[in-house]
Amino acid sequence: MEWSYKQPVEIIFGNGKLEQLPEWIGDAVRPIVISSNYFAKSGLVSELARKLGGDEFTDVSPNPDVSEVNRCSRQIRENRNDLIIAVGGGSVIDLAKAASAIVDDIAEYHGTGRGFPQEHIPVIAIPTTAGTGSEVTNVAVLTNRMTGKKMPIVSDSFYPKLAIVDPLLTRSMPPQITASSGIDVLCHAVEGYWSKGHQPICDALAIHAIRIVFNFLPVVYQEPDHLEAREKMAEASLLAGLAFTVPKTTSSHACSFPLTSIYGIPHGEACGLTLDYFARVNAADERTVQLAKTLGFASVEQFADAIIQLKKQVGLRTDLAEFHLSEEAVEELVSKSHHPNLLNNPVVITDEILYDLYATLRG
Repeated sequence: MEWSYKQPVEIIFGNGKLEQLPEWIGDAVRPIVISSNYFAKSGLVSELARKLGGDEFTDVSPNPDVSEVNRCSRQIRENRNDLIIAVGGGSVIDLAKAASAIVDDIAEYHGTGRGFPQEHIPVIAIPTTAGTGSEVTNVAVLTNRMTGKKMPIVSDSFYPKLAIVDPLLTRSMPPQITASSGIDVLCHAVEGYWSKGHQPICDALAIHAIRIVFNFLPVVYQEPDHLEAREKMAEASLLAGLAFTVPKTTSSHACSFPLTSIYGIPHGEACGLTLDYFARVNAADERTVQLAKTLGFASVEQFADAIIQLKKQVGLRTDLAEFHLSEEAVEELVSKSHHPNLLNNPVVITDEILYDLYATLRG
């Protein structure tokens, strides 16, 4: 077996670490703080921008559109910002990473296969959710609402310079976001493990993250102020991000893109919706069997049942019954699930499997 591992992001983890941000700014003259309207209303963004003598950008939607990236890039050029500080969930950090390249139109690189420029402004990523792991990846998931396309752009220029993971910042997450982002952590870790691109460092990180999610996601969902659970889920999110960056995600993420773009299902919940199904499909793969046993399950079936139970514990969907899917709707989902990530799955995912998946989810 041959493999390689790359992780250029410096990581600083701990409660209260946000307070030390000024120490890590370095020689930046005019930073820009990118965040969501939620944090803008809380005053955190303005306070940070004022302390650092910089600017702010808060026009970020839950599934950032290419037009938002372009607006942010224009503002960065006009203000001559030399450092980006992204404070928020995966959407904020993904937008910040994409905007760091300062291209005229990000849509020219979105699903087109065109090589992304390596020149960029450095990014400090500060996650406020325990879910995407975007602070340590070279991936930015963007949406083009004009074309109905949601997919990732991958570039080594997207790796942040520094990730500051302060679990205290995740206390602001409402329960439904805690649940959705938490199941996304599980998907990152599981898919990173069974991906065709697997390798031992990522395997070890994935197993550690999976165990944390099963143990602590129900706790933090039921007890939002449980600080140990918040800290452990922030740890799991970070490690799962490291676990899938090299191997890449697989079938559940491929299917999540149309589920989100067509039906508005939050990204993490959309990924988790199919994870137990694909676990059963991947039972034909020896590594998936090995994963289930390593985690303490007697079989992959038992592992898949535990995933369903976890989703129920944290109030997530287990089917698509509410959407009353027609045959045409199922055909559209099957067609749009043929994302390149599907090719990373250890078992070949055919149209027949996808039709069975969506028939099962129709309820």
